[in-house]
Amino acid sequence: MTASAASWLSGDVPADDGFGLENLPYGVFSTRWDSRPRTGVAIGDRVLDLAGVTGDPVHATGSLNAFLALGPRRWKALRADLVGWLTEERHRSLVGPHLVPVEEARLHLPVAIADYVDFYSSRHHAENLGRLFRPGGAPLTPNWLHLPLGYHGRSGTVVVSGTPVARPHGQRRGPADGPPTFGPSQQLDIEAEIGFVVGTPSELGRPVTLEELDQHVFGVCLVNDWSARDLQSWEYVPLGPFLGKSFLTSVSPWVVPLTALAAARVPPPAREVALLPYLDDAATAPWGLDIRMEVRINGHLVSRPPFGLMYWTPAQQLAHLTVNGASLRTGDLFASGTVSGPEQHQRGSLIELTWGGREPLELPDGSVRTFLRDDDHVSITATATGVHGGAVSLGAVTGRVQPPRPMP
Repeated sequence: MTASAASWLSGDVPADDGFGLENLPYGVFSTRWDSRPRTGVAIGDRVLDLAGVTGDPVHATGSLNAFLALGPRRWKALRADLVGWLTEERHRSLVGPHLVPVEEARLHLPVAIADYVDFYSSRHHAENLGRLFRPGGAPLTPNWLHLPLGYHGRSGTVVVSGTPVARPHGQRRGPADGPPTFGPSQQLDIEAEIGFVVGTPSELGRPVTLEELDQHVFGVCLVNDWSARDLQSWEYVPLGPFLGKSFLTSVSPWVVPLTALAAARVPPPAREVALLPYLDDAATAPWGLDIRMEVRINGHLVSRPPFGLMYWTPAQQLAHLTVNGASLRTGDLFASGTVSGPEQHQRGSLIELTWGGREPLELPDGSVRTFLRDDDHVSITATATGVHGGAVSLGAVTGRVQPPRPMP
């Protein structure tokens, strides 16, 4: 049954709204008349105040963490309650007073981030960067087809969508330069990604298997892992990303339950090499996700990255992240890495779209970009198909580039 047929909400909620009954994403919000951050669920153009409608203090903590820690049984039960409240006329008087117009809600970081891991799971993205950084060599490093590569990021600089992006400072050195120089990044970039939010923790020393993803991961969000490519290229050998990544990572304000993406599950691409048993998903239910992303700069569509083509799935990422015994904590965030497809218009970063700056991108307003300029506004959106055929929106993750702040 579609949301438009089932919801008693005034004006109904169209099946293609993206925030209908097939979605019901969770976030944290406040209002100008009540500044206390609390849990809300998006339904159409409203936010349902869960703290108000349930009276449960778990929804009044200012983050989703306390609720996420309750585990899959409670997640499922509340989702069933939500559908009932929003579809059965007898609940209108209970629920109606706690629906807030979304334009009157201030959205906050939905999760208190515990640990943050960023993967490198798009084969097309990895091959593009390999060709850029190692011309004439093999596009992929020898380990890439055997394990999901990643790095541990900085959880303290994960921020909610809309937070300004101050151009970072750091050391820079081009291939033909002498000693490194210090200053603002001249190659500020985006990375269009999907993030996975952990609810249920795991035991230290016990790996999480491929079959256990939905026992630990509550839902998904959009991620823009802003990147300073000139800082990154100088510092990343031999240890990998550091200051070129750690200055800011933006996430969308809504966390879409994994359950809402059940119809979007698709097989991942065929594996080129045999995988070790803990990563071998040939006999397990597929965890590829057909999520369609769009990237805009100053309102202009520049890319449509297809998440369904990602080589490594979130189940494999989680299995690899924990195979050495590392434990999960409520609020952990792991991101897919840049999502890119085989076509030029499917690349999820400017370094790929402009081929390292050598092929500037022309925007419809006539301006060109190699990397981001001050005052550029970036928006990443995504949708999938819901279990009843309607749209499921992941919302948007946005950010506007600000000039570098003065050094102390």
